[in-house]
Amino acid sequence: MTITAIRTHRLTAALHTPFVTALRRTTTVDTLVVELVDADGRSGFGEAPQVWQVTGASVAGAEACVRELLAPTLTGRDPDDLTARCAEVRRAVAGNEAARCAVDVALHDLAAQRLGVPLVRLLGGTRLRIPTDITLAAGDVAEVVAAARRRVTEGFGVLKLKVGTDAAGDLDRVRAVRNAVGGGVRIRLDANQGWTPREAVRVIRGIEDAGLGVDLVEQPVHRRDLDGLGWVSDRVQTPILADESVFDLRDLVELIRRRAADLVNVKLSKCGGLSTARTMLELAAAHGVGTLVGSMMESQVGVGAAASLAAAHPGTAVNDLDAAWWLASSPVSGGLRYDAAHVVLPDAPGLGITSVSEALIHADG
Repeated sequence: MTITAIRTHRLTAALHTPFVTALRRTTTVDTLVVELVDADGRSGFGEAPQVWQVTGASVAGAEACVRELLAPTLTGRDPDDLTARCAEVRRAVAGNEAARCAVDVALHDLAAQRLGVPLVRLLGGTRLRIPTDITLAAGDVAEVVAAARRRVTEGFGVLKLKVGTDAAGDLDRVRAVRNAVGGGVRIRLDANQGWTPREAVRVIRGIEDAGLGVDLVEQPVHRRDLDGLGWVSDRVQTPILADESVFDLRDLVELIRRRAADLVNVKLSKCGGLSTARTMLELAAAHGVGTLVGSMMESQVGVGAAASLAAAHPGTAVNDLDAAWWLASSPVSGGLRYDAAHVVLPDAPGLGITSVSEALIHADG
């Protein structure tokens, strides 16, 4: 049995609400879905989201990588030899994490389908319901408070508040949200690299002194400033979560060596797929570093893979898997769905995805 075809689908899917962070504002998910087809006609899917400001990945670049390097590497090969195929993908190209992720996930999806089991089963888990937080996009106080109230009414109990756009006003935003939702709702912050180390300590200490009950603060400083990240971690009581500072295993080893953060956010399109992500979760746990699984702004394909990983490898914090919730409509048939604050995986082989929406495929995809 061999891989007979590798197809790429360029997609643009609208969001129902603009997504705003300290790094960018977007109203769409622009992404590349990769489809691996075996000789029996089964298709495995994976995703390479375009996130210029975080990974630097583009749809065009990911597609070129898949078509010119990864497709020739895998065509005619046996998809059941999953470990070997994923290793070949890692060796085939430097960088290009999103492209490698898409192919790695598609290989896993195809392998699970060929065994007739959900992807989570292939990864060693059984859960099909995984709790998630929900993001509150950056905005003025009134906008953020209104969004927080809506999300709580919809059943979400962990709010991820985007900050970092205005250090002087961030404390007021957090206080306003806490006052609006009460003490029973958990709040975490994500600065998306938006603060300097001194601003981060000042804001976080202000939150602590005010007793606002923030669970954690994600990526307070620039991703390359590990010294600054450690400096902040040493000076506040609130746990610090590294995101953009940790792409792959080498980054994680350096974070652990420096003891620069309390937790790490593992994302498939940062590290290159499920194979590396599983190792990162195990390594972090072995060194007492907390973990959660997150995603970029991507569709049910990428989030489904991340949720399957999270279900099989429980972390120490509620996962960040709300990305596909922001889509106005699903660009695929099948796959996950949301039930209030839970991602619900289908009890179907692989990711449970049967096709990609032709209406959203670019003409050159």
